[in-house]
Amino acid sequence: MILLFFLLLFKSIAASDFFSYDNLYGHLRPKIQPQDSEHAVRGVIQRLIGERARSFEVKIVPKIKSNHRDVFSVRKIDDYVVITASSGVAAAWGFHYYLKEFLNCHISWDGDQISLPETLPDVDIKIVANDWFRYYQNVCTTSYSFVWWDWERWEREIDWMALNGFNLALAFNGQEEIWRRVYLKLGLTDKEIGEHFAGPAFLSWNRMGNLRGWGGSLSKSWHERSVNLQKRILRRMRELGITPVLPAFAGHVPRAFTRIFPSANLTLLPDWCDFPDQYCCPYILAPDDPTFNNVGSLFLNEYIQEFGTDHIYNCDPFNEMLPSSGDLDYLQRIGRSIYESINSTDPHGIWMLQSWTFLQTEFWSLNRSQSFLTSIPTGKFLVLDLQAEINPQYTIMDSFFGQPFIWCMLHNFGGTLGLHGSSDFINNNIFEAREFDNSTLVGVGITPEGINQNYVIYDLLMDMFWRKEPANLTEWFSNYARRRYGIQNIHTQNAWNLLKQSVYNYTGDEAQHGKYTVVQHPRLNMASDDLWYSETDVYDAWTELLQASSEIPERLMTETFLVDLVDVTRQALQLKANELFIDIYDAYVEGNLTALRKKSATFLELLDGLETILASNRKFLLGNWINSAKRIATTPLEEKIFERNARNQITLWGPNGEIRDYANKQWSGLVKDYYKPRWEIFLSALNDSLTTKTPFYQKKVSNKIFSDVEEHFSYSYFNYPDHPIGNSIAISRRIKKKLGQLKRFKN
Repeated sequence: MILLFFLLLFKSIAASDFFSYDNLYGHLRPKIQPQDSEHAVRGVIQRLIGERARSFEVKIVPKIKSNHRDVFSVRKIDDYVVITASSGVAAAWGFHYYLKEFLNCHISWDGDQISLPETLPDVDIKIVANDWFRYYQNVCTTSYSFVWWDWERWEREIDWMALNGFNLALAFNGQEEIWRRVYLKLGLTDKEIGEHFAGPAFLSWNRMGNLRGWGGSLSKSWHERSVNLQKRILRRMRELGITPVLPAFAGHVPRAFTRIFPSANLTLLPDWCDFPDQYCCPYILAPDDPTFNNVGSLFLNEYIQEFGTDHIYNCDPFNEMLPSSGDLDYLQRIGRSIYESINSTDPHGIWMLQSWTFLQTEFWSLNRSQSFLTSIPTGKFLVLDLQAEINPQYTIMDSFFGQPFIWCMLHNFGGTLGLHGSSDFINNNIFEAREFDNSTLVGVGITPEGINQNYVIYDLLMDMFWRKEPANLTEWFSNYARRRYGIQNIHTQNAWNLLKQSVYNYTGDEAQHGKYTVVQHPRLNMASDDLWYSETDVYDAWTELLQASSEIPERLMTETFLVDLVDVTRQALQLKANELFIDIYDAYVEGNLTALRKKSATFLELLDGLETILASNRKFLLGNWINSAKRIATTPLEEKIFERNARNQITLWGPNGEIRDYANKQWSGLVKDYYKPRWEIFLSALNDSLTTKTPFYQKKVSNKIFSDVEEHFSYSYFNYPDHPIGNSIAISRRIKKKLGQLKRFKN
């Protein structure tokens, strides 16, 4: 018994010693001087509230950190609100906390609701962060959301990061130019390098070795712009105390590598998502090849020389691909080689790894996962448990076999639209992860593939950065409605609590959502998402928002309210389309031509309504996406390349529809010129089949849809507006009235 006591005590002491933050992350402290960080935070406040920023004072005092966790206090002293914080991020976070919790303000991707009283309310609070890290981004977010951003949009996002307390984020811009320099030094030609790089909208998967060349190539002006943008991003992040995560070498190299190093141990990677050979399958360099460390060190040295470093690097050698061998020693060597290429350049370097690869459980057994994750010193891995809100892996791998990890919410794939979220999981599971036996959790984060959707779920998650216990979700959603719209209204509160109990109450384990009938390539055997909620709750929430719109004075109507009204209308129309498709299918199978024609006409009319409501709000316009791509081009040819990238990613996602509709968007313009024409061809073919009493050939119809709509759209160059048309409230009311007249037609 005494022996057992001492063994347990030793284990506790060992774990405590291991998780000495000084030992792990002491070197990650911001290098900026407090006064410079104070100046940066004042800039955030000024950009947000203008002249009222004079009412706020900012003091950065690093030594007030609590057990190395950020701290902020907010006090009203005379006529000023004084924010004292341990870092720039903590100060901006404290400012936002005051706006949100004391003034019912709201700052989001969708717009802001900031109404400050003449006299600011008294406050005297102190908040200690729950964890060392608050992390932001997925390696795919760069392509699905950020790819066309200019500095103004990036500045806004960095402000948003700081205001929400994020102190760790990817910073991936500019790496292709560094690789270009390295490849030239190694002896590759400009042509060979150009054939390797993908286009801007597909760089995320080029970087992870999934594809090569598709959508490329990259111009000198693109490289120059990316480097200059990266320098501004890094400067601002560092001023605010946000640690940027930089890229590292994972082993993926161009095909032309064999010409320069014919004796190198190279393995051709398997094709990813059936991409043709022209665009798939770069090589991966064997970890025990002497060239590996040389290439990795060359890249990191060049990158650090250009951009500096903050000692955390991300690379994912096996994103949705498997190693060539499952031998445990081989997996150990891969891990050690990648780490050594980091460590030889930066002895303080930490390797951040997304855990997504380990979901391929047919290969990644616990033994193999453990072999890989323990291949480098404990604490030198920082693992992102990428979708812990649905499929946590820390529980299966015993806290990643001792490596520190960040609990993350993935939530979104491809930047698709559609209301969904797991509010109950978020509200409880983070606390469970912190209390897990021998937990190595060091942070919480959000890792969406695409942003600008379902902001409520992210707002709830970010509250978990400081909350000490789960929230009362009914109260939280009601308060969210009040903050988001700046008013106390029973109908908006009812709407959000209806959404809370339905779309935002997912408790299953399905990773992806968004398979709505409207945005899928039409076919008879189409499968839609299994709904975990009652459609009636969404329709009732829609009714409540329209009722609120009758009561809210026009002068108080916020941008965020209009965004949500359009979004809920969009969701309701998609649900109705799902119902209509079932009727269309039944009518065709039963040979009921009258019913088929009637339901087909109603379906197409519904798509017209969807196009009209989306066109009424600037957040749902295809023109925003395409025009932002065209604006950063420097030549007519580059403008066409960028537009093709933008169009292809959200539709075919590949030359032949390899990942068709994965990144679908319900945007005005896309509904009119892409989704509706596909359905017109499909429904016409069903009609012809019944009329002529001939078989329906899906392959023939799909080929026609591909050539006449999908490929045509992907390679077109006509313009789309980036300004809204019409009154969202009036349009939504008309649509709802019309839908209310519909009856399910069965005979």
